[in-house]
Amino acid sequence: MTARPDPTGFALDDFLVRQESRSLLRFVVCGSVDHGKSTFIGRLLYEGGLLFDDQLDALEVDSRRHGTQGDERDFALVLDGLAAEREQKITIDVAYRFFTTQRRKFIVADVPGHEQYTRNMATGASTADLALLLVSAREGITPQTKRHALIVSTLGVRHIVVAVNKMDLVGWQQAPFAALEAEFRKFAEDLALNELTFIPIAARSGDNVVTRSDRLSWYRGPALLDYLEQVEVASQQHDAFRLPVQWVNRPHSDFRGYSGLITGGEVYPGMPVQILPSGQRTRVERIVTADGDLEHAFAGQAVTVTLADEVDASRGEVIAGIGPSAPVTSRLATRLVWMGREALVPGRRYRLKLASTNATARVESDLRVIDLDTRETQVTDRLVTNDIGFGVLQLDRPIAADRYADQKDTGGFILIDPESCDTVAMGIIEGTFQEEAPSLARKPAIDEVGRTETRARSLAKAIGWRAVGSLGTFVVVGLATGSLKLAGGVVLAEMLIKIAFNYFHERLWTTISWGRR
Repeated sequence: MTARPDPTGFALDDFLVRQESRSLLRFVVCGSVDHGKSTFIGRLLYEGGLLFDDQLDALEVDSRRHGTQGDERDFALVLDGLAAEREQKITIDVAYRFFTTQRRKFIVADVPGHEQYTRNMATGASTADLALLLVSAREGITPQTKRHALIVSTLGVRHIVVAVNKMDLVGWQQAPFAALEAEFRKFAEDLALNELTFIPIAARSGDNVVTRSDRLSWYRGPALLDYLEQVEVASQQHDAFRLPVQWVNRPHSDFRGYSGLITGGEVYPGMPVQILPSGQRTRVERIVTADGDLEHAFAGQAVTVTLADEVDASRGEVIAGIGPSAPVTSRLATRLVWMGREALVPGRRYRLKLASTNATARVESDLRVIDLDTRETQVTDRLVTNDIGFGVLQLDRPIAADRYADQKDTGGFILIDPESCDTVAMGIIEGTFQEEAPSLARKPAIDEVGRTETRARSLAKAIGWRAVGSLGTFVVVGLATGSLKLAGGVVLAEMLIKIAFNYFHERLWTTISWGRR
C-alpha cells in the first residue's frame, strides 16, 4: 500500500497498516469493591502515555471535586463516569476503553466489584479473552473474588492474571503475596484454566504497572503491561459450521436468502447443509454480501446465503453442516448464574434466548448450588441472587444447541422473566440430551420401517431364542421319560415348528410402526 501524502508529515495509511498488524486482546478487570480496579486502569493509561491533555485537565478538576487521594490525581475517576459512581466511590456500570501500545491493541472492561452489580460484571466478562483479577494484598481473597473467578471461568475465560494490589500497605513484603498466591491456586485447582499468573503491583503509585519496580526486588517476573503485551491467548476453535438465521431476506419474489452471523466453521457454494431443528437437507447456492458474492465465508462474517432447494427455514433456526456434531434437543444440562431479584424456583417458566432462538424453559427439580468456600455442590430448592448452580432445563420444543465448550454463540443463553421481561440469569450449556434430528421423510412408509429389521436378523433372533427355550424342554422330557433319544426327538420337532412361528411373528412386527421412536 502506498502512503498518501500528508502536509503534517503523518502517513495515515502507514498508521492504519501498523494498527491492523497488531493483535487485539480483550480483557476484563474485576475484583471486590475497593481493591483498586478503576485506579489500576487509570494509572495504566496514564503511565503508558495513553491519556490526552484534555483528559488530564479534566482529571485534575475531577480529582479536586470528587477525589479520594488528597492533592494527588485520583486515577479511578478516569473511568468512573456516572455521577452516582463518583458519589459512592464505586463502579456501577461497565466502562470500556480502547487503547493501543507499540506491540498490541487492547479493549479493557472495568466492571463493578459490588455484589449488587454482579450481573453487570458478567456482562463485561462475556466477551473477554483474559481476566485480570485485582486482589488487595491487605484484605486478601473475598467471597466476591471467588465469585468473579467462577463467573469468568464459567464464561470460558481460560487465562486469569491475579494482580495483587496495594503492596505498599503490606510493606512491599513477599510473604503476604506468597500466601495469597498459595490460597488462590488451591481454590482454582479445578477451574480448567490454561494459565494462572500472579503479579504484585501498587496501582496508586504505579509500581510494577508499566515498568518493573525497585521496591519489589524479590519479584522476578514482568511488569503487568509487559505481560499483557506478550501473553498468547488461544482463540476457541469453531470447526462445525453454524449460521443462526436472523432474518429471511425477500427483497423480491426471485430472491430468498437467509441472513445471519456465522458463529462457527466455514461455508462455500455447493456445500451440503441442514436446517435445524427440522433436519431438512439442501446445498448452499450463493453467499451474498454487500460487496458481492463470496467463494468462502468464515466465522465472524455476516452473510446472506441462498439455498438450492425450497426449504422451510425461519428466524431462530440454524443452518449447520452435515454431521453428528449438530445436536437437537429439548433438555439442556446447564450452569446458571442467577441475577434475578426473585429466586429461581424449579417448575417456574422462563423465556430462553439462545442466539436467534427463543423457547419456553422450566428448571427441573434436581437443582444444585456451588458453595463458594468449598467449591462443592449442594442440592437446593432455589437459587437466589448471585448464586451459581447447575440445573436441567426442559424446553417446550426441540432446538439446535451446542455445548459452550464447543461453540460459545450457540452454547450460551440468557433466561428472561416473561412477566417483567427482566434478564434473570445467564447460563452455559454443559451437556445436551441429544435427540435425533428429523429427516426430510418424517413419516416413513411401511417398507422403510421394515428395513430397520432385516430378514437374516429376524431368523437369527428366532433361532437363538428357540435354542434357549428348547434346552429347558430337553431337560424336562429327559427327566420325565428317562430317554435322552425321546427327549432329543421332541426338542428337534419343537424347534423346527416354533422357529418358523417365531420368525413370522418377528416379520409381522416389522410392518407395525406403533411404539417406535
